[in-house]
Amino acid sequence: MSSVPPTSSVVFVVDDDISVRESLELLFASVGLKAQTFASARAFLDHPRVAVPSCLVLDITLPGLNGLELQQRIADRPGLPIIFITGHGSVPQTVQAMKAGAVEFLTKPFNDEVLLTAVRQALERSRAALAREAELRDLHRRYETLTARERQVMALVASGLLNNKSERNWASAKSPSRLIADR
Repeated sequence: MSSVPPTSSVVFVVDDDISVRESLELLFASVGLKAQTFASARAFLDHPRVAVPSCLVLDITLPGLNGLELQQRIADRPGLPIIFITGHGSVPQTVQAMKAGAVEFLTKPFNDEVLLTAVRQALERSRAALAREAELRDLHRRYETLTARERQVMALVASGLLNNKSERNWASAKSPSRLIADR
């Protein structure tokens, strides 16, 4: 697995216990990772999104919005994998978190190396998701530069026709949507 350059990634930590936030910030700094800490889910949600590889180390038990609720709220951020930490986790919570896509679910006190391995894995997932998003934006930008005719041919090709068949079928079809529907 390739490693994410530490200077270009962020580990967000959301935990209501200041000693946990401070110790995790020191742990991540010791391996060259930048950490940003938050005392609540609300404070994290109020923070602007970043477009760099990042992950979220999230306490499951928080005042107000808990960790599982925050996970649901940010489900639209595939580039932000979550690692849950808890002092009082249950099997149902673990199952719910993992089914919703958590990278790991660790019980406090946890082994630093286990957490760091999970963070590296999460940052790699984030890097891959951000690369996919950039590729999709580029494809969309390129699609927008196509002429109407090129878009019609592209629709035929995407529906399974080869380009030379598309041209022949296009010439005999009354409309490209009819041609696609006839397939």
